[in-house]
Amino acid sequence: MTAEDIQTHDKPTPLGCDPADLAWVESTVKQAGTSFAAGMRILPPMRRYGMYAIYAFCRVVDDIADGSAPMPERKAALETWHTRIAALYEGEAQDPLERVLLATIRFFSLRQADFDAVIDGMIMDAENTIVAPDEKTLDLYCDRVASAVGRLSVRIFGDSSDEADKVALHLGRALQLTNILRDIAEDAARGRLYLPSDLLNRFNVPLDPVKALSAPGLEDVARILAARAQDHFRKAFATMRNCQPKAMLPARIMGASYEAILVALRKRGWANNVLLARPQTSTATKLLWLAASYLP
Repeated sequence: MTAEDIQTHDKPTPLGCDPADLAWVESTVKQAGTSFAAGMRILPPMRRYGMYAIYAFCRVVDDIADGSAPMPERKAALETWHTRIAALYEGEAQDPLERVLLATIRFFSLRQADFDAVIDGMIMDAENTIVAPDEKTLDLYCDRVASAVGRLSVRIFGDSSDEADKVALHLGRALQLTNILRDIAEDAARGRLYLPSDLLNRFNVPLDPVKALSAPGLEDVARILAARAQDHFRKAFATMRNCQPKAMLPARIMGASYEAILVALRKRGWANNVLLARPQTSTATKLLWLAASYLP
């Protein structure tokens, strides 16, 4: 989308931002090649561009964490983002992303602590290669990289209640655990293993990313973690009933899409010969799980 597409002469722009800045954040989302952009089209422009800004921020810090620069440089770059976020809360913005983020923060009353949590989650990845964390560390990681994003998102969707924060807590953990279960082999190729050491030790799975892939007990570990993710989906959808229905629709759609992936993973299993096979989920399946999310 071009700047001309966003604004025509005297029409106000979403969030009151410069059309070129809005075009920049949207382009960043689309270039990432994710289905996120399509999913956010159901939102009105103000909320849609707010979500684009949040996604673009997450994309930028994630790219730093996963980059090829030496670990100290990546950590320093992420620490700089703490300073940049703090500057936004002082009303200072220097580039397109910061300017749209500043408008989003002001319009939706977003909390600085949630941005800082996302950055700290990325620092956990950049500072040390995560291998078989303990349960407490894994839960903290999930909260920072996923639930904190959810806490920002629900406010943009239109619900800033305590119940909406609970949705973010459970849905964020459900989504992140699903990602971990889907990406075990890919993470191992990068020297990472996000499965908790407590479960790995219980089922005699080596605390080594590559060796864990061929361990017989990996299936048991993954199925227990999948059951936890399923429970978080259940709690998230149940809590949504206490929130504003319209505001929860984007969260429901995202949750249903990921729950379909989790169900497909559980059906596929985690044997070594299938770990690289990503489960396929159809639109019809996702719609089925979306409908099921409304059931008691």
